[in-house]
Amino acid sequence: MKSVNLETITIAEARRLLDNKEVSALELTKNYLERIKTFEKDIDAYVTVTEDRALEDANLADKRIGEGTQTNLTGIPMQLKDNICYSGIPTTCSSKMLENFVPPYDASISTYLKNENSVLLGKGNLDEFAMGSSTENSALKLTKNPWDTSRVPGGSSGGPAAAVAASECVFSLGSDTGGSIRQPASLCGVVGMKPTYGLVSRFGLVAFASSLDQIGPLTKSVEDSALVLQSIAGYDSRDSTSLDVKIPDYVSNLTTDLKGFRIGIPKEYFIEGISPGVEKSILDAVEVLKGLGADVKEVSLPHTKYALAVYYIIAPSEASANLARYDGVKYGFSEKNAETMWAGFENTRSNGFGPEVKRRIMLGAYALSAGYYDAYYLKAQKVRTLIRQEFEDVFKNVDVLAMPTSPTTAFKIGDKIDDPLQMYLNDIFTIPANIAGIPGISIPAGLVDGLPVGLQFMAGTLQETNLFKAAYAYEQATDWHNQAPPI
Repeated sequence: MKSVNLETITIAEARRLLDNKEVSALELTKNYLERIKTFEKDIDAYVTVTEDRALEDANLADKRIGEGTQTNLTGIPMQLKDNICYSGIPTTCSSKMLENFVPPYDASISTYLKNENSVLLGKGNLDEFAMGSSTENSALKLTKNPWDTSRVPGGSSGGPAAAVAASECVFSLGSDTGGSIRQPASLCGVVGMKPTYGLVSRFGLVAFASSLDQIGPLTKSVEDSALVLQSIAGYDSRDSTSLDVKIPDYVSNLTTDLKGFRIGIPKEYFIEGISPGVEKSILDAVEVLKGLGADVKEVSLPHTKYALAVYYIIAPSEASANLARYDGVKYGFSEKNAETMWAGFENTRSNGFGPEVKRRIMLGAYALSAGYYDAYYLKAQKVRTLIRQEFEDVFKNVDVLAMPTSPTTAFKIGDKIDDPLQMYLNDIFTIPANIAGIPGISIPAGLVDGLPVGLQFMAGTLQETNLFKAAYAYEQATDWHNQAPPI
């Protein structure tokens, strides 16, 4: 077998090695399983490692490669965030409530990945039910940032981001409700992409906030991100919000030439509270984009300042409705020691959910309650419409927006867990894309005191091609994506 450097290998490179028979899918998979065994004790990115499944998948992939019928992801070792159902494999949402839940069906994207014969290495840790920005809310384990294991990896897709950064998989799939792919990608120095709402099926994704949730890839490169999206995007009749649109060839549209490309810099994203090191890294990135021929100009999105408040009314409201199904009767954790049915119901939810999930359920129940619905939820929906309209207007004059992904680099474990407001502010730059339903991507754009900084691009609805174009051009003009954590 050819020697393979797992720290640098991408999907594109692995595809070439596999197709040229320089390495087999089984050999590649065994290498990743060995690496997981070596580094998991320090990182804890996986909730479940599916070694037997991975070896079986790899053998099937090798057979397909031998037949010459392989596709982009055939034989590529990957991970799924543990709120994405995969039949026969536990899907816990990192919660006591679903600790022993094994779904009898696949999420649509799990089916797509099986059809391509990709290799499942396991399921990634997350904040419980995807509610959090640091993965400290997981009821099962504490994931650490590979760049500094005393720091958080971000959240809620902290396990996937850490796994990709630590080269414990080639790519992972996460979910993004308010920045849960892009923010941990920024903190872990990898590429994290949230597609347009409805572009990727949510069938089989355990719901948090249904009008905001979207599945997307975490990868080592922009090209890999485009390759994965190509495989998972598309209409699904089982998801009522799925978009029936033609999927372009994202990879063939990648280019390093930004001449005439219009990039807007929204002034509202450079605010008090942003780390000086992060701000400098992003402003330096803007200069690189100008050097690539882009037409860069300042724009304004004044309603952005309301996005955080809107999100923390809409998301908890939808969460309180979605999580009502966990009653201890049909599946999941059930508190048996109770004198009455109602006591059992109350005890199940009290003991099955962690503090952050309970906080959001109560916030949502309050916002939806009689007498407050109009004042909170209805008003939040009206402001959401204004935010969406504002983005539509600005994209008439620019192709993409460029801004920071997170206001800071990775913070110390325990620093913000007891201050919900400070924790929520970590997503201040990512939430607007979810509110508006538009695509966003975070790519590595610097190091501050040895910790990664993420540059974020946003584009108009279904303008992923523009998003990848800007991200790829910047990536290829710099070396930040080649920096690896010192583990």
